[in-house]
Amino acid sequence: MPFWKKSSAPTLHVGVLLFDHFSNHCLANAIEPLRAANDLTGEHLFEWQFLSLDGKPVVSSSGLQIAPHGRLGGHRGDMVFVMPSYAYHSHAGAATRAALRAASHRYRVMAGFDTGAWLMAAAGLLAGRRATIHWDELTAFAERFQDVEVLRERFVIDGDRITCTGAMAAFDLVMTLIAEKKGEALRQDVASLFMSDARARGISGRAKDRLVAQALDLMQEHVETPLRIGELARRIGVSQKTLEARVKAVLGATPQQVYRRQRMIVARNLVSDTALGIAEIAVRCGYQDATALTRAFQVEFGTSPRALRGEVQ
Repeated sequence: MPFWKKSSAPTLHVGVLLFDHFSNHCLANAIEPLRAANDLTGEHLFEWQFLSLDGKPVVSSSGLQIAPHGRLGGHRGDMVFVMPSYAYHSHAGAATRAALRAASHRYRVMAGFDTGAWLMAAAGLLAGRRATIHWDELTAFAERFQDVEVLRERFVIDGDRITCTGAMAAFDLVMTLIAEKKGEALRQDVASLFMSDARARGISGRAKDRLVAQALDLMQEHVETPLRIGELARRIGVSQKTLEARVKAVLGATPQQVYRRQRMIVARNLVSDTALGIAEIAVRCGYQDATALTRAFQVEFGTSPRALRGEVQ
């Protein structure tokens, strides 16, 4: 079980170690979902600080300069994201190796993004572990570090060592972290916010379940005219009992709960992002009237549609 799921601490503290030529895309995909999780829940689930080895500014591969909060040696926390991306060979010297080894004692988990696994392996932090790296470097990585079990996976979690391939995989990894930290419902919320097809990426870190993906497809296609769970099961070609058991195993919730959550996400987006009346939104989300929608909305989000609209204006 990942430590962040076992931990009762309300906030996960993350250090983001950047090097010159880091990827903006990878950084955004790692941090923006965490920011969204905080915003959507109104909780301080994640806190992050941008770091460099010496505390000096770093410049991305596209020329974006970031002034870090400090140097790696002056910080500690729950996780550190190691993010060199391009020109990583130039960062693999003795100073980096020593700094990473020292950081491994101050951070409970070390995660290498993109080519970060190379720096971690060079520091001896992946010996005897399973790991991956950007697939362009996979063969060279396996040849160079023969004490590492190299896997062609989007990301690999091996205890307190995590490795991840490119920017899109970074999004997948962080979404998994969010689900483990706060639950599958929040993952769905964040995926919806970013217009991400979470189903195509694998519904959860535990399984890529085609049956559940089909159920989610049908739910999303029938928000305005919701189907009964028995009808969902019939269209997929399984019994209702089978569908309920599979959804519960993969998503940790019943099909009814998942379906209601999907409709509520659509409702919340319409409330926040359009000028549609509450009655019209109710119809678009499969509710008979504004009163029924408001009641369900209050249960799901702890506020009413009108109150939320007032907050975002």
